[in-house]
Amino acid sequence: MTKSFNANNFRVILRRMPEPSDAPAPGEPSLEEQIAAYQREFQDLDPQVEQVVSALQRLNRRMNVAYGRQTATLGMSNAEWEVLKALVVSGAPYRMGPGELAKRLGLTPAAMTHRIDRMANEGLVTRERDETNRVRVIVELTHEGREKWLEAMRMATVFEEELLQDLSGEERRVLGDALTRLLRRVEAAQPDAEGRLSDLD
Repeated sequence: MTKSFNANNFRVILRRMPEPSDAPAPGEPSLEEQIAAYQREFQDLDPQVEQVVSALQRLNRRMNVAYGRQTATLGMSNAEWEVLKALVVSGAPYRMGPGELAKRLGLTPAAMTHRIDRMANEGLVTRERDETNRVRVIVELTHEGREKWLEAMRMATVFEEELLQDLSGEERRVLGDALTRLLRRVEAAQPDAEGRLSDLD
């Protein structure tokens, strides 16, 4: 049974986190130190570009850790969350073939099979033969799986609002537009890079 999510309790947890500072993570140089080291070794570096790219990389890494901690409280991994997300995004009745899921998530068929096996055992998805084509397998989101997805979304919404609390509505719009433009440029230049270079789970 899915544990009920309480947004107020989660906000209390977030408030207990350390206040934002310019200090890097233990053992990691600050952005300024990293950029200075890069410039020392590679004189053609544009420090403005490097600041944007490095900040995005660090933000992405820490956000993934935060999301991982959230999904862990629900008894699932980020990898399982990705499958739930793909099924939900596909729309009702939330069904996809393993091959389509593997392509969507950038996984090998073997890795996708392993992930589906695990999630089926946990009751998050079902795997059945297609009645119209017995060779084809269909993966379908269960009620439990959708409830887990909803709980994760509620937790993520609180975290993301806290993350962007210092930005005004206009600043959020400008940032969103700028990041979307960067994403489109990368997608156009690297159309085959939707998934990972290798399976991580």
